Amino acid sequence: MKREQAAHIDELVRAASGQGSRRDAIIEASWRRCVTEHNLDPVVLRDPCIVTNARLREHQEAMDEFLHTARFGVETLYREVAGLGYVLLLTDAKGITVDFIGDPTFDSNLMRAGLYLGADWNEPNAGTCAVGTCIATGEALVVHQSDHFDATHIPLTCTAAPVFDPSGALAAVLDISALHSPQPKESQYLALQFVKSVAHKIETAHLLNRFRREWIVKLAPSPEFADVDPAYVLAVDGSGRILGFNNRTRQLMLRELECRPALADGRPLAGRPLSEFFDLQVDDLPRLMPSRPASQRMVRLALSGTPLFAQAQQPPARIASPSPLAPAPALPKPLEALTCGDGAMLEVAARAAKLVNTQMSLLICGETGTGKEHLAKAIHAASGRAGKPFVPVNCAALPETLIEGELFGYEPGAFTGAAAKGKRGLVMEADGGTLFLDEIGDMPLTLQTRLLRVLAEREVTPIGRTRPVPVNIRVIAATHRDLIAEVKAGRFREDLYFRLSGGVLTLPALRQRADLDWLVARFLAERGGVLRAPFELSGEARAALAAYAWPGNIRELANALDYACAVAGDAVIAWDDLPDRIRHAAPAPAGGAPVAALSGPTARGGMGSGGTGADERSALLALLTAHHWNVSAVARALAVDRTTIHRRMRRLGITSPRHGGEGLN
Repeated sequence: MKREQAAHIDELVRAASGQGSRRDAIIEASWRRCVTEHNLDPVVLRDPCIVTNARLREHQEAMDEFLHTARFGVETLYREVAGLGYVLLLTDAKGITVDFIGDPTFDSNLMRAGLYLGADWNEPNAGTCAVGTCIATGEALVVHQSDHFDATHIPLTCTAAPVFDPSGALAAVLDISALHSPQPKESQYLALQFVKSVAHKIETAHLLNRFRREWIVKLAPSPEFADVDPAYVLAVDGSGRILGFNNRTRQLMLRELECRPALADGRPLAGRPLSEFFDLQVDDLPRLMPSRPASQRMVRLALSGTPLFAQAQQPPARIASPSPLAPAPALPKPLEALTCGDGAMLEVAARAAKLVNTQMSLLICGETGTGKEHLAKAIHAASGRAGKPFVPVNCAALPETLIEGELFGYEPGAFTGAAAKGKRGLVMEADGGTLFLDEIGDMPLTLQTRLLRVLAEREVTPIGRTRPVPVNIRVIAATHRDLIAEVKAGRFREDLYFRLSGGVLTLPALRQRADLDWLVARFLAERGGVLRAPFELSGEARAALAAYAWPGNIRELANALDYACAVAGDAVIAWDDLPDRIRHAAPAPAGGAPVAALSGPTARGGMGSGGTGADERSALLALLTAHHWNVSAVARALAVDRTTIHRRMRRLGITSPRHGGEGLN
């Protein structure tokens, strides 16, 4: 690998000096920009830049409406390539990854490569790469292996397409990348077509959502596709003024302006009359409604005369005196209790509320620890089955040799070792209520067939019995796996997947949620009630929790707070009460060397991060003496809570002279 990196750096240096290379013109131009404009050194190997959670949330909130629209497109593309080793990134116009889908099995490898949520792929920072170079050029492209400027990215193949907003400005970049791929660059050209197609669909969906109360005009080169897959879409107001368009329409209008340079006067395309580009007035739009045959809905471009076939979508009728908007229906209390203000979780809860009393099976997806069982219990508690059993089954925990008997039950003497009275089985235990199948992706294929029959027939046949027993159950399954990829790999039955996924609810990861403070307060209140002691967080502890990525999600948060409550010396949880992995992932409180000496494990009796226990005691004594034993002043100097200083004094055996001590017990 080092030899390959050295050869790559040599080629970069030659290309930057004008000696040329065998690369595409767009790659060569990017290499030159990296050296001459971005001042990047080809010899320097850079670690990926991943922004803090706080900055990531700022970037996500700035494009919240767009992200809701784009998420379906990202998921659609991922389903097309699931199991092929790709990861999907959606970045904003600055190159910050605001959405991400990848196989969680490879999270650590993806993070090291920068293929992760919050990664900064802008060209001035990362060099030649699909996202950054797409932002710089506005073009879809493949940056394959050694096309990358930074030699650390040589193993990667990245394909990106721009996504424009309705005014023609860059809104986002959709990227599909893989850690490993075949050597030929041509192997990624199909991926390029996929990404361009989905980027086009996201643009169009965002346009339709933004201007859903205006005239929408869709155009296609042939009548056969005018109503099916129109390439060009634009929004028009009641006076015939163009309000917005997708990128293909923008390119079409720019080509029209080339036919008459006098009209290319620098004015924005949005705001111009429809008739400037099309042989069409706003009064003509009603005759382009889908009720007429597409062949009779031909229009021409005003300047070139090119024929197109149109479909017009009329805006909804406007009410002269609108009545006050009805309030959104209240969520059932069990679902309402899942969040406090996070948009993604509220959307999941609202969708679940519509499904609580249906008979369809539900599939809950999400990373490990996101609270899939909590959501299933809330759905059960909000439904008409609330008074009946909720029976959870961890499909990954049951031994394969026992799972059939555990699920479906057995008759007395059905097999060697069977209980004398037989066993009802978990499916029958859930009769009238809800059967929750956790980690359904880990169920053996042989048992998937039997489960499919239970779902289809709503009856179960215990082992050793010839006649089935009817059951009335609601099935909710959960998984952290991509079941579509599992189906393609032959590890999960396709018919079972479609039977389980009558409704799919996807839980956001904790790092994507905006209600972390509420979750923390809720957990602390629960633990305080159990321990009969109220707990609260210090400022630096709260900052450390906010900065942490939470790969274990809500389960990891609960464990971390359990630990902090157990080790805290008083009711205030300080930075050094948090688990090591959280403290090491966030900067220590500011204050220089004394902070390092005072914030490490020495406070528990071990070695400190800045020296020995004696060093820590000496450092704290020096600070206390310098501030005339004013604990508040020392706390301000170290940017910590005064309770933290009192706790450290107790642990180190330091007593204030004001309380009869001489500095040391």
